[in-house]
Amino acid sequence: MLQTSTTKSAAPRIVTVEPGNAQRAYAVLTLAFAADPPSRWLYPEAETYVNYFPAFARALGGAAFARQTAVASPDHAAVALWLDPDAAPDEHAMERLIEESVAPSKRATMAAVVEEMVRHHPDESHWYLPFIGVEPPRQGRGLGAALLQTAIARCDAEGLPAYLESTNPRNRPLYERHGFEAVGEIRIGDCPPIVPMLRRARA
Repeated sequence: MLQTSTTKSAAPRIVTVEPGNAQRAYAVLTLAFAADPPSRWLYPEAETYVNYFPAFARALGGAAFARQTAVASPDHAAVALWLDPDAAPDEHAMERLIEESVAPSKRATMAAVVEEMVRHHPDESHWYLPFIGVEPPRQGRGLGAALLQTAIARCDAEGLPAYLESTNPRNRPLYERHGFEAVGEIRIGDCPPIVPMLRRARA
C-alpha cells in the first residue's frame, strides 16, 4: 500500500533510516496516506486513522528498520520501507490490529484483502515495497522517484524482482515509468481496488 509523488525531477540524495527514527518515518507515512482510498476505507474517521495507521505501517513494513532497508530523503520528508527477500510483514501483529481497530463490519473483508495481497506475491525471492510516501508539502519534487530508483538499482544488481501494491491510481504512472507492471487487481467487497505490480530485474 503506497502513496507518493508522481512528478519526476532530479533525484535527491537518499539515506538509510536508523531504527531510532522509526516513529518519525511512520508519522511521514501517516501524512502521506491521509487521502489513500483503501487506508481511509479502513479508517474513515480522522481520530481512528491517526491513532492506528502507524501500527498498520509497522505491521506491514516495520521489519525494514532493523534490516537497514528503510530509506528516506535526508530530512526524512520522504520515506520508503523496503523488505528484502528474507524479511516479511508481521502477520500476527496484523491480525491483532484488525481485531482491535477495524470496524466489525469490515474485518472479514480486510482479512480477505490481506490474504489476496499475500497470494499475489511472487513465488521467487523478491524485494517488497509495502510503503512509500512523501509529506504533502514536499510532493512533486522527485522524492518518490528517488526512493524507487535507489532500491531498484539494488534489485537489478542482485538480479531480483521488486513487488508492490498500488493503492492509488494517480501513482501508477510513476511505478510504470520505473518498470513496474500490473499483475492483477484485488477487488473485494467495498474496499477500493488494490493493484499488485511487479518489476523484473534488468541487466
